[in-house]
Amino acid sequence: MQLEQSSRETTAAWSGTVPSAIDVRVLGLIVVTAGLAASINVPYGGLPMAAVAFALLAGGGIALHVLGERKLRRLTDDLVERWVAAGGEIDDVTRSSTGTGTAWRVHTPDGDIVISGVALVPITRLSVEWQGIGDTMDASEAEENIDRLAESLYREIFEIGSATQQA
Repeated sequence: MQLEQSSRETTAAWSGTVPSAIDVRVLGLIVVTAGLAASINVPYGGLPMAAVAFALLAGGGIALHVLGERKLRRLTDDLVERWVAAGGEIDDVTRSSTGTGTAWRVHTPDGDIVISGVALVPITRLSVEWQGIGDTMDASEAEENIDRLAESLYREIFEIGSATQQA
């Protein structure tokens, strides 16, 4: 399903790159949880067993976070590509400046669109916010329905949003 071409002439300045956005809070939570879980092994298997358990749990948790971040970044890229193809004017896509969140800002002339989420497979969630109004959904569901999602968000943000700001 293709998005309809906008009646306005627009030029996109977006370079086509969505930067990585690793969340240090999630990484901290993973390390603390892995440490607590591994500490249970100290009385039974000693420090070597606890170290192995910590390494396995922390490594697995970090891998799940990276996979979740990649999924959200891919969804962000897909949404922005579809919006540009439909005639939306995208200036740039930047990551959260603080590093304490998996979030991207899609800069448009009408205001920023914030795409963020919980980046931890299998509970990865996608959140899209524009002008204080947001929607959250399961990332797998968003991935399955990306065309419909991009089209509905395009209408809401670029067509209806632009018309209300011009009025």
